[in-house]
This record gives sequence, structure tokens and C-alpha cells, in this order.
Amino acid sequence: MKKWNLGAALLLAVSGAASAQVDVDAYIKRDQFTDIKLSPTGEYIAATVPLEDRTMLAILRRSDNAMTAKFGLGQNSHVQDFAWSSDKRVVIAIGEKDGLLEEPQATGELYAIDADGNKPQILIGYRAEGSGLGTRIQTRKAELVGASVVDLLPNDERNIVINVWGAGEARFTSAERLDTTTGGRFPLVKSPVRNSRFATDNAGVVRFAWGSASDNANKLYYRDGDGSEWRMVHDEGQAGTIEWPIGFSEDNRVAYLEVENRQGPNAIVAWDIAANTRKVVLQDAVSDPGTILYRPNSQVPVGALVTGEKTKTVFFEPEGADARLYHSLEAAFGSAVLITSTDKTGNLLLVQSWTDGNPGDFYLFDKAAKKASHVASRKAWFDPDKTAQVEPITLKARDGLALHGYITRPRGSQGKALPMVVMPHGGPFGVHDAWRFDNDAQMLAAAGYAVLQVNYRGSGNYGRAFEEAGAQQWGKAMQDDVTDATRWAIQQGYADASRVCIYGASYGGYAALMGVAKEPGLYKCAAGYVGIYDLPMRYARGAAQETLSGETWLREWMGKPETLADVSPVNLAAQIKVPVFLAAGGEDEIAPIEHTRKMEASLRKAGVPVQTLYYPTEGHGFYTPEHQREYYTQLLAFLSKSLGGQPAKAAGAQP
Repeated sequence: MKKWNLGAALLLAVSGAASAQVDVDAYIKRDQFTDIKLSPTGEYIAATVPLEDRTMLAILRRSDNAMTAKFGLGQNSHVQDFAWSSDKRVVIAIGEKDGLLEEPQATGELYAIDADGNKPQILIGYRAEGSGLGTRIQTRKAELVGASVVDLLPNDERNIVINVWGAGEARFTSAERLDTTTGGRFPLVKSPVRNSRFATDNAGVVRFAWGSASDNANKLYYRDGDGSEWRMVHDEGQAGTIEWPIGFSEDNRVAYLEVENRQGPNAIVAWDIAANTRKVVLQDAVSDPGTILYRPNSQVPVGALVTGEKTKTVFFEPEGADARLYHSLEAAFGSAVLITSTDKTGNLLLVQSWTDGNPGDFYLFDKAAKKASHVASRKAWFDPDKTAQVEPITLKARDGLALHGYITRPRGSQGKALPMVVMPHGGPFGVHDAWRFDNDAQMLAAAGYAVLQVNYRGSGNYGRAFEEAGAQQWGKAMQDDVTDATRWAIQQGYADASRVCIYGASYGGYAALMGVAKEPGLYKCAAGYVGIYDLPMRYARGAAQETLSGETWLREWMGKPETLADVSPVNLAAQIKVPVFLAAGGEDEIAPIEHTRKMEASLRKAGVPVQTLYYPTEGHGFYTPEHQREYYTQLLAFLSKSLGGQPAKAAGAQP
């Protein structure tokens, strides 16, 4: 099999072999690539490349592996998404990112550049005047508007459809046609609902709009075509569920919707528009549809990736050609797969594959020749045969609710009576742990720990009812789920009951401190990273309360501020009897550093041993590699004192 060394072409490093102590650098090193997409002609490949303080776009010519163009903005600006809008032009969406724990937040800016580096153009956004890629970027009038791509219009080499919004929270949006060369815009239709998104049919006609105002109740509107009136087809305020479109059948007669159910996972429904009838075409027994799968070289949905115990593909037509193609690729690669892009003919496929121990590889697959060639690996320095394996688990909470999660165990261990780190995820709502390569879990397993991750109620992926079961359950039923999973893991023999600690970031940091406050005999230590510890303070300071919709969210999902003091770890320090490690950044707007400083002060007043690490210039997750290295070095040393696992290898030490 030919190995096409895209990594070497971009001068990205590979780390050394593993050692007895943990090589922290291997786990904090950024992926070689975030995403890779094939051009419509198959002549070029474009890839996003994460750097220390930004994400760049690189374009390479396949014939000789030469870089033909690169694009990037300033510090903390990231190429969040990109797409080939024509055979040789790429449209780029920009995001701003502060810290490693949150995805970049879209700024609404769109840029474009040719595959050969010519005609760089800011299409829309606030940086239009006097900024961009050096002096070559073509400037436009700065506007306080943002945009996102709705439809790339595959049969139009020049134009795309975008969603445009103005400043402010309660904003109406419009769909417009955008010239990707000049930045010229032509209005198509205005939305009937605030903060909306649009969906087009296969002819590029805007047919759906959906969104919500400050009440956070989502409304879905439909129209028959250009010139037709909008009509509401679904209202969350009345139905208690949300629906949104994912595409149309090839003849545009059937619209496919993802539909929430009052009980159980979401489904995908085929809506025959003329007959006004509906048919469920995909629904898993446990998990929601994840990434939607589209027929190669089309916008027609055919199935979805579903993350249950492991990641699997599920199709509307299980015996159809699309299902057979995916299943043959899964068999060939021995892993989960996703076709990320294709050439115009549909013969050349760019395929991503991954497992629990492999962060991901990209291959070019020639359907006619039935041959695959390796393009690149996300983290080439890891050998999947030496990384830890992730075991799916299922258990019952104390009230009978089914919980799902994962245990990662050190490679080569017997997997019994191990020291264990319980690692609740952040969020908390709508986020979920999955069967995949997790940097923190793999690092902890390399240090000798079993790692328990449970999708407590409130997590995403298991339907609306499961998520809503976590509403106003901070420190209550959500916390009990983490406790029940910990005790279950001990009872099953995975963990040594005398050697269990709890560690998490953001909401996970809150859960870690609440865990040792509520269950003083269960855990031997706790670590909280950029955590939230004073829930009433969340109303007074933080990003969520700055908008009406954010205020609504806080009351609906956290509870009234006067009820939250009793489930705030900052007020429960006297109940904590084990050592604590806290870390936070001074520029964190999601979990301001005051949360951690107040938690530290309360712990010291109660006589609890506490270790802290602060960086004034960091945000919601440490960003600078040196700071990350110091954080994980201190975390491993802290856990080692209570659990006996391996510390970090000294920086610069030879393997």
C-alpha cells in the first residue's frame, strides 16, 4: 500500500517511543491535521493544520505533494471549517478559540482562496477593511454581520448560498447568494424566525428555516419554493420536541428530518411533502443519529454514524448500494469509517478511519481499482497496537435509569483491581463521551490507571428525555450517577476500592469537587481543572448570563440562584477530607478564575490539603504547550501520591 506522506510535506513532528514514565509531550502535541478534503477534480487536497495559537489551511497538489497555497489569520484565529466551492476555490469559515476545552466559536467571517494561492478574498465579516492574509488579501467594506455556508451549489462554479445575520441577540437572518470571487451578495429570502438557519433542496432553493428567540423554543418553517410563503410545521413550545432538516431525496419530493422523541433516542423521518405523510427510516435503540452520511458526490442523506457501545453506520436502506460501500470499507480497514469527500465522478473517495486506540487515519480509495493509499494520520507518533483499549459499559443508576460509559485500561494489564481515575466530562448538557481515542484517558492509562467515563443523565446522545433528566440536577441526580458508576466499577472488580480518585474539567471539575464533598469515603483525591464551584456566581459572572437566552438557560438547566448554594462545592469544603488539586486561567470567561480562588480559600480554611496552578494569561483550558506540560506533570504527580501511578517524564529526557 502506497503511503503518501502529507505529514512530512507540512513539516509536522513525530514523537519518540514510550517509556516507563509518561511522555506528556506525546499527549499534548496537536493533531497533525484536523480535517482533510479532496477537491472536486481530485487534483488537490486541502487540510486544516493546528498550530500553537492558530489553525491554518494548507492546499497540496496530489501529483507531486507540493504545497500550492496556505491561509491563516492572526493569533487565536482558526480555520474552523472549509469547503471546495468549485474545482479550484475554497471557502473558509473563521473561528476564535480561547483554551483547549471548547471548540472555536464562529466569528461569522468567510474568506476564499484559489488552490494555487491566487485571489485571496474576504467575502464577509468585521475584519474586511485593512486586514487579512498579509497585503495580498482583497479588502471589502467592514460589516457588523456574520455568515455561514448553507449550500455550495455544486453546479455553480462561482456562487454559494449563505445565511447572513446582524448584530444583537434577537436577530432575524436572511439567505443570500454569495459570489465567492468578488464577495457580491444577492438576497434570496428572509427568515420568519429569529436566530435561524436555512436548508436548501438539491436545486439550491431555500426550503426550510428554523430557529428560536429568547424563550429558546425552536420553530421549524417550510415553504414550497421561491415566491412561496413560509408556514410553520413544528413548534417546540407546543410539541416539547425539536425537528430540523438534514436533506432531500434526489427528486426533492421527500424531506428528511431529524426528530426528537419524548422518550428514547432521536429518529430520522422521511416526510413525503405532497402526501404529508411521515415514515421513520432510521432509529437506534440506544443512541441518537450522529454525523449524517450522504451519498458520495451528492447532498442526499442515506444514513448516519451512531455511537452506541462503539461507532457504527446505520442506513435508511440496509441492503442498498450506499450501505454496501460503507460496509466494504469498514471490513477493509477494520475500523469505523467516514467518507469525508469525493471527486466529481464519485470514484475517488477520501476516507477517514479510527478506533478507540487510533486517533484517525486518512486514505484515498479508488473504487474502480479497489485500492487504498494512505494519506496522513492525525497522531502518527502513537502505535495503535500499544495504546490502551476502551471497553464500553452499561449499568443501572440507583433509580433504574440505564447509564452508558467506557473504561480505559492500561495496555497489557489484567484489568482487575487497578487504581482508577473517574473522569466526568464537561458540558454538562448535550455533551457525551464516546468510543474513541481520548487524550486524557490514554495519558492516565499510560500512567497505570483504569479510567472510568460515564455519560450521566444530562449528557447528549441518548435522546431528549435523558438529557432533560439532568435539568436542575447539579450536585443531585447527575452527581449520583457518577457515584453509582464508581461503585459499580469497584463491584465489578475493575478498580481497587482503596485507590480511586476523581478528576474533571469545567463541569467535570465541579463534579470532581462535589464527588469528594458528597462521598468522603469513596475517593482518595480530587482534581478540578477550570471548574465551576460557586453556582450562584454563575449568574453574576460568566458568558451565559450576558443574553436573555443565556439567562433562560441558566434558570431552566441549573435552577434558581437562591437554590444553588447548597450544591456549590465552595460551601462544602468542610466535608472534603482528601487532597485536592486545582488549576485555572485568568482569562477564562466560561468559568472565571474567581471560582477556583474561592474554592482554594474555602479548602485552606477547612484545613484541606490543596495544590494549585494558575496562569493569568490562559482561558478555559491551558493553551500554551509549556503550561499544558506543567499542568499535566503536576496532575500526574498529584495522582501518584494517592494512587501510586507513574509520574511524567522530565521535559527533554531521552526515551
